[in-house]
Amino acid sequence: MGYRILLVGSGGREHALAWKLLQSPLCDHLIVAPGNPGIAALGAPTGMGAGKITLAQVGVEAIDDLVALARRESVDLVVCGPEASLMAGLGDACVAAGVRIFGPSRAAAEIEGSKQFAKDLMKRVGVPTAAYATFADCAAADAFIDAQPGNVVVKADGLCAGKGVVVASSHDEAKQAVRAMLVDRAFGDAGAKVVIEERLVGREVSMMALCDGTRFVMLASAEDHKAVGDGDQGPNTGGMGAYSPSPMLDQALMEHIARTIFAPLVAGMADEGRPFRGLLYGGLMLTQDRGPMVIEWNCRFGDPETQAVLPLLDEDLLPWLLDAASGELPLVALKWLPGIAVCVVLAAAGYPGKVQSGDVIGGLGSDGQLADASQDVVVFHAGTKRDGKKLLTSGGRVLGVTAVGADLDQARALVYNGIQTIAWTGIHFRKDIGLRGRT
Repeated sequence: MGYRILLVGSGGREHALAWKLLQSPLCDHLIVAPGNPGIAALGAPTGMGAGKITLAQVGVEAIDDLVALARRESVDLVVCGPEASLMAGLGDACVAAGVRIFGPSRAAAEIEGSKQFAKDLMKRVGVPTAAYATFADCAAADAFIDAQPGNVVVKADGLCAGKGVVVASSHDEAKQAVRAMLVDRAFGDAGAKVVIEERLVGREVSMMALCDGTRFVMLASAEDHKAVGDGDQGPNTGGMGAYSPSPMLDQALMEHIARTIFAPLVAGMADEGRPFRGLLYGGLMLTQDRGPMVIEWNCRFGDPETQAVLPLLDEDLLPWLLDAASGELPLVALKWLPGIAVCVVLAAAGYPGKVQSGDVIGGLGSDGQLADASQDVVVFHAGTKRDGKKLLTSGGRVLGVTAVGADLDQARALVYNGIQTIAWTGIHFRKDIGLRGRT
């Protein structure tokens, strides 16, 4: 039986999902709304999804239109990429219309939509996380900061596309961040409340799991690189690159994380009437004295972690998404290829601040891939658009170049050699993605 799939989103994460789903012999047709030029190229006559992919110009928050599209096209499964769609109620609308969806309800997506909700839930169910408090008033926030023995992290409560976090190096910097969010409304309504928490020290890792409401299956680990500059310098971004798997996590530690972090969180959400069906992402800090602790939760595939994890998945992804969406996830481990995958994000001038768009991208073929690409290197499009035959930048994170190697050094060599051929005005990227994997 062939399945018709609707994939919602337009970024690098969705390009990676489309790339993986089209490899499934069960995928009869893939509709992507709204997609991007890289995804469109998959459906070209010479593309891997020739004749099997269609792009629909429907926005990710146009919930009624997305559901109507799914019903009109007799879609068997909706796969949601962006958190904005889920917080806008796509999961609920699909369920109400009788359309199967891999993605949580709005109530379950609150795990990402409100950092206060996530922290309060973790406290109730005993998931290890940093001490915290929530504020909507600067004076009270300042008093809390002054009372802390060490530095703190200031987070806007709502969705900020990965940018609403300030890891402060002093109490003064923390207070400035509070004012930027509460008074200057740097993140709009998302910063109407702030969560201030102790600054954890350790190594960050990303863990993702497929969930069906009560059960979950872990994906391979990854390490994201949030800061814009080499050596983790500069402001946080949505992610400048990732590699998978993390050398910090052996099988025993993976099982510990599943047992002490994911299991109580998934059970707690079900017990509180918010069963989570979809992709649950945990951003963790591996502390030296307290073990793994949760920094944040996301309600969808990570970006750019997905671009590093999926190329290593040694089986068909589609049946797992179907089973999770149906509440029938099998409790067996996924199979993974040996080796390392490294994804490097190429960003536009100005990112993560005011972005310069419309620059011509050179070095890619008509299919949006490297002209001399090997099977071990793939270019995932995140912020691109077509102007006739020209490919232009259209967003902050423009491309994610991923390579798979037998080891870290080979993967890094492949990806950075590939990047050398890509150019546009103001292009910038980190040169050290994956290097921390040597330590």
